[in-house]
Amino acid sequence: MTNKRLAELVDKDPAMVSKWVTNVAQPNVEMLILISKLLEVSVDDLLWTE
Repeated sequence: MTNKRLAELVDKDPAMVSKWVTNVAQPNVEMLILISKLLEVSVDDLLWTE
């Protein structure tokens, strides 16, 4: 999924989604839950980094 498409689905600016992806900013808990549902993954999967 593109940043632009995710931004559309969560009603945020694509620049904000880009900040999430690059760890410049973090979505709040409610947004994490919404994103996890949209992507059909757990919140743990979203937060896990290696």
